Amino acid sequence: MLSFMKASTSSAYRGSEYLVGLDLGTSKITVVVAEREGSYGEAQIIGIGQAPSTGIRRGQIVNIDQTVRSLRRAIDDAENMVGENLSEATVAFSGANVQSVKTTGMISLGKAPRSVIRFDIDRVIEAAQTDLSVPSGKMILHTIPVEYSLDGTTGIDDPLGMSGMRLNIELMSVIVPVAIIQNVKNCVTRAGLEVSGLVIKPLASALGTLTPEESVVGSAVVDFGGGTCGVSVFFEGRPKHIAVVPVGGDHITNDIALVMKIPTNKAEEIKKDMALFSDSIVPETPNDLEFEYMGRNYTCPLDKLTDVVRCRVEELFSLYVKDEIAASGVASLPGGLIITGGGSKSAGIDQYLAKIVNMPVRVSLPLDSGRMPPSRNGVEYTCASGIIRYVLERERDPLKYIDSSFESENLEIINPTNAQTPHRKKTVLQYVVNLFRELF
Repeated sequence: MLSFMKASTSSAYRGSEYLVGLDLGTSKITVVVAEREGSYGEAQIIGIGQAPSTGIRRGQIVNIDQTVRSLRRAIDDAENMVGENLSEATVAFSGANVQSVKTTGMISLGKAPRSVIRFDIDRVIEAAQTDLSVPSGKMILHTIPVEYSLDGTTGIDDPLGMSGMRLNIELMSVIVPVAIIQNVKNCVTRAGLEVSGLVIKPLASALGTLTPEESVVGSAVVDFGGGTCGVSVFFEGRPKHIAVVPVGGDHITNDIALVMKIPTNKAEEIKKDMALFSDSIVPETPNDLEFEYMGRNYTCPLDKLTDVVRCRVEELFSLYVKDEIAASGVASLPGGLIITGGGSKSAGIDQYLAKIVNMPVRVSLPLDSGRMPPSRNGVEYTCASGIIRYVLERERDPLKYIDSSFESENLEIINPTNAQTPHRKKTVLQYVVNLFRELF
């Protein structure tokens, strides 16, 4: 989810509110701070702090102490930039074993048509998740209404206030391991911030780069990160599928290091400096890449290097990414494939991928790049900026992305078969009170 943060307010900023997002990545940790006047004004990103990420591998925390130190450096960088002390944030995170599961539900509104109220939305969501089996050790992080239908009329975004006798819903539940959430929360808390919200990275990245038109006509977004690739498919303005593929740019770096028998830091430098996806660098007679590193001379055929890199990327997109796009059930994506994140910076990667996925491909900067600090507004900051957009969207429409409670210290798993609603616990008395409020 998104990270709302309220920093301590000096006299110069009195009346302002701060929204804070924390992007917990494999390669780097980013803290984005947005400011707005009042509680519902437009937000303007005023600072982005960052630090190299240590202690995280393939999107998962593997060393608590290292991760806390990286977090602290990123937080300090952001605080120095905006001149304020940050107190809480919403955290975007990734990790393996993320599932998005679709279910359907239906409720009766009565024998005669009547207006749909919030209580009905809660009931139909509960009905859709009644038969959803959440594995042990996992929980529902996001509950996302994909589509409503009323008396057989489909394609309804928001049924509140509309009249009918039968309400149906298609629902997507994003399920994640509880241990991942616990580790994320523990690290951020130890670094000095309260976790006010959580969002899965592919969703934040998609919101950070998709235009309204692209999300409506149908588009896929791939956040090509260091340890993972986040995949999101949007259609008719709603997410249809969200997934995390445990392969990223670090795997390409490791392939280069293995082939050339060099340290990974030098392999990363070669990957960034060379246009490995441009056809112009592979002549008919291959050239050798020669360089000196730590007193030793290295030679590697350039065509061999590009073959290794391209094979890894082709495997990632032709197998994993295409499978996740197919799992969305969206037949056509006129908006094409949009790639962002640090791994999308290689020159020519969009033309190369277009041949693999057989659809238009473009590399996308954050939608808010023009209003972000210079040098911190590139493709690697799309997820961070998307966190702010996520917060604002949830403000405007609380039913668009419904987040499960993670506030208890034990992060209790929500069981749809016995919970009153999938996104928060309510007693029968609370339901009755709310019902009478809405009716009268």
